[in-house]
Amino acid sequence: MEQKKKTVPDMKARKTAGLKISMLTAYDYPWALLADQGGIDMILVGDSLGMVVLGYKDTISVTMDQMIHHTKAVAGVVKSAVVLGDMPFGSYNVSIEKAIENANRFMKEGRADGIKLEGGKSVAPVVEAIVRAGIPVQGHIGLTPQTASALGGFKVQGKSAEAARALLEDAKSLEAAGCFSIVLEAIPAPIAKIITEKISIPTIGIGAGVHCDGQVLVTHDMVGLFDRFTPKFVKQYVKISATISAAIAEYKADVECGKFPEEKHSFIMNEEELKKMDFSN
Repeated sequence: MEQKKKTVPDMKARKTAGLKISMLTAYDYPWALLADQGGIDMILVGDSLGMVVLGYKDTISVTMDQMIHHTKAVAGVVKSAVVLGDMPFGSYNVSIEKAIENANRFMKEGRADGIKLEGGKSVAPVVEAIVRAGIPVQGHIGLTPQTASALGGFKVQGKSAEAARALLEDAKSLEAAGCFSIVLEAIPAPIAKIITEKISIPTIGIGAGVHCDGQVLVTHDMVGLFDRFTPKFVKQYVKISATISAAIAEYKADVECGKFPEEKHSFIMNEEELKKMDFSN
């Protein structure tokens, strides 16, 4: 039975119905296929690919071309989930016109269902313009990795009453600008609960507690494939890096001792045809 394609309005309907939303990152064909077959509601082609796939020290260096390349690979296999492309640093803070142009690329070239960008009140005019251009937008407030240096590093945000009020204002501004959902990253659970209750669009938490309308994780963190660090908010469901490393070591040993390949891994040739070959010259 063919999977039914989920839509942006479906995500809003899940909040209304009190149904939680699941979201994961994917950056290529195999991981997108696994996430989609697992029934994940939204797949984010995150700029986190810079760190977990390309080995960069942060997400800042990721380019639009790289994002489009990976988004196209993901969108090409996904049958059910909503696919979102993550606007990389520098793709929407130059001008509104440039932001719309880059968002259009995600839709036309990447075949995404929408885009995500970071920021609160300050990016609301950009969000409004992109939405007006017919492109669904997911917001992202709290800890925003692209501007982590301005926030003092990868730290929990909104811990003071003043900072918490600012986050609520950010969320309301993004809602008013037309966002269909908002990622809340690394903020106190009570504040995430208040924001979730105060806005009509879904909140997707990552280190923001249980009261959000949904949750998102970086897949490579969740399955133990990224070993540089593991954020406190990550639940590591499996550590497949150890399994893969063991398999590679076993393969290497098999090759070196002649255990691989075995006869069953090889192709044969008709004996009569082989006899016709003259290698004497």
